[in-house]
Amino acid sequence: MEKLTGKNQTIQLTDNSILKKQYLSQNKELFGSEIFLDLISKSNKQKTVKIHDSWYNELEHEFYKPYWVSLTKKVRNLYKLNTVYPEPKKMFNAFDSTPFNNVKVVIVGQDPYHGEGQAHGLSFSVKNDTKIPPSLNNIFKELKEDLGISIPKNGNLQSWADQGVLLLNAVLTVEANQANSHKDIGWEIFTKKVIEVISQKLENVVFLLWGKQAQSFTSIIDEKKHHILKSVHPSPLSAYNGFFGCKHFSQTNTYLESKQRNPINWSL
Repeated sequence: MEKLTGKNQTIQLTDNSILKKQYLSQNKELFGSEIFLDLISKSNKQKTVKIHDSWYNELEHEFYKPYWVSLTKKVRNLYKLNTVYPEPKKMFNAFDSTPFNNVKVVIVGQDPYHGEGQAHGLSFSVKNDTKIPPSLNNIFKELKEDLGISIPKNGNLQSWADQGVLLLNAVLTVEANQANSHKDIGWEIFTKKVIEVISQKLENVVFLLWGKQAQSFTSIIDEKKHHILKSVHPSPLSAYNGFFGCKHFSQTNTYLESKQRNPINWSL
């Protein structure tokens, strides 16, 4: 192997230093002090995972289990080696946008959008000024048919999350241009626990389960305490087989109001 000397050695050391700094910065955003770095933002408690305090309080025990240790190791390496969405600081956006005790509705998606500039940690949602994907467009079509709300030009569902709609993907990361690429690496264990905790500790939550993957969570939801609405996935491949006409948005608000909870303003 050729030995680097002088200027060439300096250039290599500088490049390695930059790469290391970028990687540590990315993982700092992703897993906080879990890799022995300080948290980006101050919290009321020392956390091993950068997630909203209300969720950390409910899920802390998960972050020490073997599956989580294995999952985080895999995810860190995947972010290091490949293009992965969403950006690390948005991975737990659903939890940060909808604190635990604010949850009124849960919409379960599959995994993040795998196109550049789309995913930002909320299921079915895309960033501002991004073309609306077909499944989300079908959601808007049903919303118009159900409640007469005009189809928006923007696909960012942040306002839903702010009102208590937990926009949760079953898998929280994906590689660029490879749908379901992070399926079965461990995320499903975590999101199953999220659903279980909601079911056990909260009341009168509406679960919108669209498609077989989302409906696989049915058995862990207490239907005596909560309300489940099911249909096929809003994908163009299945929307005409039961999603269109399901009226889940109006049914959700009817249920919430019957439990003296504020309805969701679904307009964007």
